[in-house]
Amino acid sequence: MRSKLLTALPFIAAAGMLPGTALAKDEFSVCWSIYVGWMPWDYGDAEGIVDKWADKYDIEIDVVQINDYIESINQYTSGRFDGCTMTNMDALTIPASGGVDSTALVVGDFSDGNDGIVMKNEDDLAEIEGKRVNLVELSVSHYLLARGLESVGLSERDIEVVNTADADIVSAFATPDVSSVVTWNPQLSSVLEQPNANLVFDSSQIPGEIMDLMVVNTETLEANPKFGKALTGAWYEIMARMQGDDETAIEARTHMANAAGTDLEGYEAQLEATNMFHDPAEAVDFTRSDQLLETMQNVAEFSFRHGLLGQGAPSAEAVGIETPSGTYGNEGNVNLRFTDKYMQQAADGEL
Repeated sequence: MRSKLLTALPFIAAAGMLPGTALAKDEFSVCWSIYVGWMPWDYGDAEGIVDKWADKYDIEIDVVQINDYIESINQYTSGRFDGCTMTNMDALTIPASGGVDSTALVVGDFSDGNDGIVMKNEDDLAEIEGKRVNLVELSVSHYLLARGLESVGLSERDIEVVNTADADIVSAFATPDVSSVVTWNPQLSSVLEQPNANLVFDSSQIPGEIMDLMVVNTETLEANPKFGKALTGAWYEIMARMQGDDETAIEARTHMANAAGTDLEGYEAQLEATNMFHDPAEAVDFTRSDQLLETMQNVAEFSFRHGLLGQGAPSAEAVGIETPSGTYGNEGNVNLRFTDKYMQQAADGEL
């Protein structure tokens, strides 16, 4: 389960700035943590799909599970890994803001209902005004709350945020003192099973804004395009295997469910609330869209308001964010890039 908690790191000389990181090499490592959209990496590793694609390009790729989501990103940021699974917001506020030039190699999916705001005894989000709201502060849940409040003409000034660990959200909602929570699956489903719980806003109402990515070090990718090709090729072979109702697909999703600590029914329920880009062409269209650039501006502005762009960041534009449709922020300090290059190669059958 991704913890999604964000930490504002100072500008540091990290992975992308260490001597030798841009050298060509043939051994790489990527890390992932448990979440519905990242379980395919576990399956691809266990079934030898990643090894198969690495062998095709005469390289080695070590796929490592890290139990703590934020720790996985911190290890990537420090240079321990060449790539890591993370959300678009965390990619901006941790490695990119920390000085590590990072590239979203694979845009795997976006949350389409996996994140939500739940109120007790109320079915109208506008009724949240004046209430205490329990969530993981400075996380994508916090971002979702801010976007939900905007939709009903409110702002964070109109509520009180209560920082609550993701592991405690379900039990907190069961107490009389807690009336509103923001969380993600599987906790979201557990909260909604409680009496008088009403889902009043979810990520399907801001489609495409909470993305799950495979992020890699930009200098490493540029010096080793075979690394990008192998990872992307493996990903879309996994995507092809897990679709449909044939035996291979069911076995693949069952493996992912077991690795995530749930059953097939539970995992498929999470997939239903996730817009997976099984087809690389769909991921390319999404990455090239003007919406992506607009979303990242919203994310940058939220992050700046909450002090997540690093110490001394003068504005929301402190870190440049490059997408195929344009760049937001400081073009002299581009540290987060969305590329469609390798996903397009996958769509064209050129990997």
